[in-house]
Amino acid sequence: MSNIPAIQQALRDAKIDAWLFYDFRHRDPIAHRILGLPMESMATRRWFYLVPAKGGPRKLVHRIESGILDSLPGSKLVYASQDELRKCLPRLLARTKKVAMQYSPKNAIPYVSMVDAGTVELVRSFGRKIVSSADLVQIFEARWTPEQYQSHVEAGRIIDRLREGAFLKAAKHVGSGTALSEYELQQWVLEQFQRNNLATDEPPIVAVGAHAGDPHYEPKASGSSPIRAGDLLLLDLWGKLRTSGSVYYDITWMGYLGVSVPDKYARAFRVVREARDRAVSFVRESVAKGRLIEGWQVDRAAREVIRKAGFAKHFVHRTGHSIGVDVHGNGANMDSLETQDVRRIISRTCFSVEPGLYFADFGVRSEVNVYVDSDEARVTGAVQTEIIPLTT
Repeated sequence: MSNIPAIQQALRDAKIDAWLFYDFRHRDPIAHRILGLPMESMATRRWFYLVPAKGGPRKLVHRIESGILDSLPGSKLVYASQDELRKCLPRLLARTKKVAMQYSPKNAIPYVSMVDAGTVELVRSFGRKIVSSADLVQIFEARWTPEQYQSHVEAGRIIDRLREGAFLKAAKHVGSGTALSEYELQQWVLEQFQRNNLATDEPPIVAVGAHAGDPHYEPKASGSSPIRAGDLLLLDLWGKLRTSGSVYYDITWMGYLGVSVPDKYARAFRVVREARDRAVSFVRESVAKGRLIEGWQVDRAAREVIRKAGFAKHFVHRTGHSIGVDVHGNGANMDSLETQDVRRIISRTCFSVEPGLYFADFGVRSEVNVYVDSDEARVTGAVQTEIIPLTT
């Protein structure tokens, strides 16, 4: 297993004695991905896999599924009864004191809280200190290869072009007086994704009017709104190339179906733009100076701009999320609202910066992707500076 030496080095760097992977009925996809285990294998019994900072890995598996970890290196312990399990665990944990698991104290970072409380209690009962694997996870789950970065850039070029096409399509329909609904424009975007060899886990968000005030609005065939002159139009598009290992590109842009953008929309967008740019600048300056920062600090930088503008209660979600093979990845999120994400922002990772303001009758959001390298951070695609008037 090629990851084992890298895991052991990461453990030594973090001064952690071992990483204890545990699964039951495929409850921990993180463990499967990091260890390279197939999710389709039968897993009706508990298994443990311990990677120590030094020495060989060790396995603990049930007798009727004794081969479940055979693809991984290491010695094997086998149990059948619960008494045998409790006798074998201390042997598995031998020469360890501080052990990382997919656990987060008080569920502070729920994205990595895969191990149930009872199993945590069981391991603790043998005198081990359990720490969160959250920072270890992002080393192996959130970091991109150069090839993945290039896949992101290529997906971005296509999606930026399709975003322009979607705005133009909306403008043409409104200009000609022909009907076009949120759902129909969403389906058009999906057709373009298919033609351009892009994959997406969920359809894009196309929202006008009050629907734009719902951050996760989903247009449906029945009940979506028509796109009309005078509407504020929000487009949230995310996709990746249909190639193995490719990563997502995820943006939100705003357009207005008319010649002159109303001042209430323009004012709200200016606040969101300033919050976005402040967060991006904070990351850029910190990385350039070699200063370690955590996800919550980026959120706080954006949120403070919105608070000072008097709109704090209208910014109801985190500033950004990790981006990877999944559109919501397992790296640090830019969050001090929904969680206090204390994970460090590390090199070769990417995340969104997407502050928004949401009101009863409209909403605005601006989303860019920020990639962090060893000595610089950069926005990977086009950046919106004003709401775009959409006319033909």
